[in-house]
Amino acid sequence: MFKKALLRLLNAAQIPLDVDSNFVPNQLSQFRISVSEAAAMAGAPPVIIWEREVESLLHYKELIPRLEEALGKFSSRDSAEVIQPVRSTVPLQKHNGFLGLMPTYMENDGVLSTKLVCFYNRGAGSTLPSVSATVLLLDPESGHMKAVMDGEAITNMRTAGASAISAKLLMRHGAEVLAILGTGQQALSHYKAFTEMLSFKEVRVWNHRREGAEKFRRSVGGPVTVCGSVEEAVRGADVIVTVTRSIEPVLCGRWVKPGAHVAAVGACRPDWRELDDSLMKEAVVYADSREGAMAESGDVILSGVEVFAELGDVINGIKPAYREKTTVFKSLGMGVEDAVAANLVYEQWKAKAYKL
Repeated sequence: MFKKALLRLLNAAQIPLDVDSNFVPNQLSQFRISVSEAAAMAGAPPVIIWEREVESLLHYKELIPRLEEALGKFSSRDSAEVIQPVRSTVPLQKHNGFLGLMPTYMENDGVLSTKLVCFYNRGAGSTLPSVSATVLLLDPESGHMKAVMDGEAITNMRTAGASAISAKLLMRHGAEVLAILGTGQQALSHYKAFTEMLSFKEVRVWNHRREGAEKFRRSVGGPVTVCGSVEEAVRGADVIVTVTRSIEPVLCGRWVKPGAHVAAVGACRPDWRELDDSLMKEAVVYADSREGAMAESGDVILSGVEVFAELGDVINGIKPAYREKTTVFKSLGMGVEDAVAANLVYEQWKAKAYKL
């Protein structure tokens, strides 16, 4: 089926072929034209990759090294590596949400993408998602749209992957206790990323509804301690992940032991908070994007602290990783993370298609 479709595609693009009936897709390299180029010339529709297929194609062991490289490229501020403006947003006032637009161009890697993401401040008990996203992958030369992908799995996994990188770089050696505040999709993705890429002896979880925490414990299939309060969950923890819907501080500095690392993922608006002033002012603060944190993070803006470094600065060896101090990684999420994740999904999809 794929061979016939490919031949039709090449014929539609008026690419001369001199091959016999035994032609197979991996012989395409001799024609010096890619499938995406042929698709653009033929006006072919983009590939549609739904959530389940994205999840089957995207894995942390391949994703995290690409994310780490991308974070370093972003912080180099080389326009040939990454061009990525701060996320622009459109308020959805009637629905207590926002539409965010996140374009990225990686010239040296030939990657052009944008994500459209809606995020909401849902009330307790809401059954609607707090985040809904779609990623578009384009051919930078022709402008042809190569793929349209479900963005929720990409968002969840690239966010958790960046947090895991922050922990790898900033947590104390010998860290044993992980605490997760929140039990939504981001909590699940962070549990998977942290337990797959790092090693902890104990994992604790808290949610404002205990039944939510119990459901989380059953769903992950691993040993998890459900805690009755935030303080109980974080006391003595080496690494703390905050993935809540809160717009007011839920994590207090007096509960956090010196030298702990906090990956703060929620509160992505200038007037939303997860962490109190005590913690923010005590910690060394890192971010994925300094400009993003100063424009979007209520934890940074309202506490008045400065971002010490971007994660990419540490990766590039420009700024130190203060493992012995209390550290906060403020994650806002970046288009470059979506770009490398979406490109990886597309590469994996093509590799799978060639085998058919």
